[in-house]
Amino acid sequence: MTETANVVIIGSGPAGWTAAIYAARANLAPVLFEGPQPGGQLTITTDVENYPGFPEGIMGPELMQRFRDQAARFGTQIHSENVVSVDLKSGAPFSVRSAEREVCAHTVIISTGASAKLLNLPDEGAFMGHGLSACATCDGFFFKNKHVFVVGGGDSAAEEANFLTRYASKVTLVHRRDSLRASKIMQDRVLANPKVSARWNSEILEYLGTPGQRLRGARMRDTQTGVIEDVTVDGIFLAIGHVPNTEMFRGQLTMDAKGYLQTTPGRAATELPGVFACGDVQDSYYRQAITAAGSGCMAALEAERYLEAVGH
Repeated sequence: MTETANVVIIGSGPAGWTAAIYAARANLAPVLFEGPQPGGQLTITTDVENYPGFPEGIMGPELMQRFRDQAARFGTQIHSENVVSVDLKSGAPFSVRSAEREVCAHTVIISTGASAKLLNLPDEGAFMGHGLSACATCDGFFFKNKHVFVVGGGDSAAEEANFLTRYASKVTLVHRRDSLRASKIMQDRVLANPKVSARWNSEILEYLGTPGQRLRGARMRDTQTGVIEDVTVDGIFLAIGHVPNTEMFRGQLTMDAKGYLQTTPGRAATELPGVFACGDVQDSYYRQAITAAGSGCMAALEAERYLEAVGH
């Protein structure tokens, strides 16, 4: 099945849904492919208290459902499918394919997001949002006066640990080696913090607690001695990096060394006319729902202006 569209949005989440809302309200009849994780990373987040307009907070999945409902209300055509291939290099109309259909698009907005690297342990998904997190900025507030682990040894782990000291009574860095990989200035800063300690040569083998309800601790192994012990902790933050979901665009769009799509500074435009990127797929710095939504708005406005300029 082959279809045509003014705008195809690849990926959902705050960026994709906001792009759809703006494009639909501009009468562009956008087509959106939800992708493998409809709603993005917020669907594995419980309470969201830093998104404006919800003073009492809102559950992540409910917030994304509201975004989706709003996009649908204005006429977005939503496909609960994964895009399996795109052809951007041949120019417009761009070919976007799922297993069920091909859409030839005059513009493409990429909002495929980034995925936090996980430890891939049993019940990891069930504990996410229930004591396990990959975003200190999002969830640190919920661990006031608690003891938390931060897993990782790079700059991200050091930054997350420092940030969490605003709330937690104690932060323990958990690292497989006997020293951090973080830059010296970050190491000095985090290790000088009186609330931070390090658990060297340690790895987590298993999360302890009730999956889907509450994490209570971790089964740890000493990487040098092999000794295993169970440790009680109130929360665990994974800070071992993010991977942008950009593999299908490799060789077609410019990326940085980590795979994030490159856009014109202060804009959502890629180097290919008619192709735009928004949200975490092109943002390795902020990685927040509100910034993703803002960039989705930018992408839709730029797509609308591009279509006007080329006569569509």
